[in-house]
Amino acid sequence: MSSLCRAVGISLLAAAIFSSDVHAQGYDRFNLFLDLNYASADRTLELYTGLGGNAAAITDLRGSRIALATTALLAGRPLDASSLDSALEAVKFNQNLGDDVFRLKEARANVASIRELLTELRRRNFGQRVVSTVQQLFPTDARLAVRVPVFFVAFGHQNIDAFVRRVEWHADEPVFVPEGRGELTIVVNLAKALHYGDNVEERFIGLLSVVAHEVFHAAFGAYKDDSPVWRAWYASRRVPLDELMDLTQNEGIAYYLTLVQRTRGRLVRDWAERSRAAVQEFNNRAEELLGPSLPRRRAAEIIQSANTSGYWESFGSITGMVMARQIDQSLGSQALAETIALGPADFFLKYLEAQRHASDSPPLSAKIIAYVQSMPH
Repeated sequence: MSSLCRAVGISLLAAAIFSSDVHAQGYDRFNLFLDLNYASADRTLELYTGLGGNAAAITDLRGSRIALATTALLAGRPLDASSLDSALEAVKFNQNLGDDVFRLKEARANVASIRELLTELRRRNFGQRVVSTVQQLFPTDARLAVRVPVFFVAFGHQNIDAFVRRVEWHADEPVFVPEGRGELTIVVNLAKALHYGDNVEERFIGLLSVVAHEVFHAAFGAYKDDSPVWRAWYASRRVPLDELMDLTQNEGIAYYLTLVQRTRGRLVRDWAERSRAAVQEFNNRAEELLGPSLPRRRAAEIIQSANTSGYWESFGSITGMVMARQIDQSLGSQALAETIALGPADFFLKYLEAQRHASDSPPLSAKIIAYVQSMPH
């Protein structure tokens, strides 16, 4: 996110997150635990520095395997264990990395800074700070009991810092599965954290926001699994636009959390222009999803690009962030938390209500509004 910002009023959510009382009251049934696993990052850093490191042993680690599978997915090409082995061997001996799909060269060049950050993660109460922040996005009566593995790695695709996946393990191979199945799992690429600031403190804070973003996704996913409202949503909503709406709410609230943590609610100077462009792209692609006889492949392309096209180009995520921010500022943090309990239709309807208090917020198209208003809620 650009460092060029202008001040705006801190939202109710921001006030809660930055309150000195990090153990918020009323979350007695919100039990979220993080299992932090640094094995892949530790061994990869050893390899980068020439202190040892066996490429095959690194590739065999579960965090590495999920990072490998995600890189293959985003790169749109087949990559297997031998692909990562070969790349790690090449960087170990300073050989040609070709297109360097795992971005190993940059990581190796910054190994000292990555190691410094890794030390800070171990030294400070990283996991609990993340959990305390995330729980404040949920309704106070939210029921949750989940333990989430968090794997730290030091390589990965250029477009992604951290991610959450639902994973089923078939022997040593991770298989990504849809909502309601698998184990919610987070992978964090520490090499990307170097872009969060100029020193270890800024990078630590930046990483807190990124991991909180992904932990929110994991917690939200676990919450959905036990929610009758969400189970009904997945049982009944089957058209592609429903999937985009789900993504927009999920990613949008997480993006908004990151915005609040990283900038205390401050906006980039061209926020209005950029947010309007993102919402307009959302409108265009959403209307395309409503079109008759849309090929499945094209629908999948639209939904993937909504969240994996670079920051401002991820039109679904940015639109969701704009919506979450407006709901929080116009209707309050409790209203935003209610959308987590009530689902995407409520999220979109609350944005329409919030717009009555802020006529300059980017509009949804008439077709999208009509679709949302026709949904049961």
